[in-house]
Amino acid sequence: MSVDASIIEHLKASSADPVHLLREAARLLPGGVAALSSFGAESALLLAIVAEAAPDMPVLFLETGKHFPQTLAYRAELARFLGLNNVQDVRPAASEVADRDPTGELWAFDPDACCKLRKVEPLDLATLPYGALVTGRKRVQASTRTALPVVEVKGDGQVRINPLALWSAEKVEQEIKRRGLPAHPLVAQGYPSIGCEPCTRPVSEGQDARSGRWAGLAKTECGIHTVG
Repeated sequence: MSVDASIIEHLKASSADPVHLLREAARLLPGGVAALSSFGAESALLLAIVAEAAPDMPVLFLETGKHFPQTLAYRAELARFLGLNNVQDVRPAASEVADRDPTGELWAFDPDACCKLRKVEPLDLATLPYGALVTGRKRVQASTRTALPVVEVKGDGQVRINPLALWSAEKVEQEIKRRGLPAHPLVAQGYPSIGCEPCTRPVSEGQDARSGRWAGLAKTECGIHTVG
């Protein structure tokens, strides 16, 4: 589903205020906007903005079957806390998992294939009805995201809305505190970015926030946010 160019320009003009931006997206694309959330370390702020702007907006959570138990508990807690009423689990097809990862160890020898099976393919299918997807990505998260725009048009015409793209880590932290948002329990254990349990490690102070994702590998993204 592609988005009309005039709507894209309007969204760009509305990008200074995240809440206003998402309200406009929901108004201009009724039923055509969904938020993506990992319910990870910094997810609470984006989800609080979604809840304020459009609490009925679908929130898509990739249930890979490999999450930390703390993440699954946090998903339930945060949805209740914010009053989100349309959180949807997106899972890989059981038949595909049985065929391509029967032992559950694909992540250990081919993490790209594991991400494709458990994240990329299920999300591609789940997001077909939506012209715009909202993400919590920020420029400060990693060197691969330093040019991230607030409103991003993909090669297929789908729009990614990144309301917090230009926010500093300090501004994010201040807003989380101001709103009194609950933290993911693993943050206090040195996990500033949290993905699937087998492929996520804690990081040392001063390191890139995403350096604990696929640590020791050249891999930096799961594939759901690649250009194209």
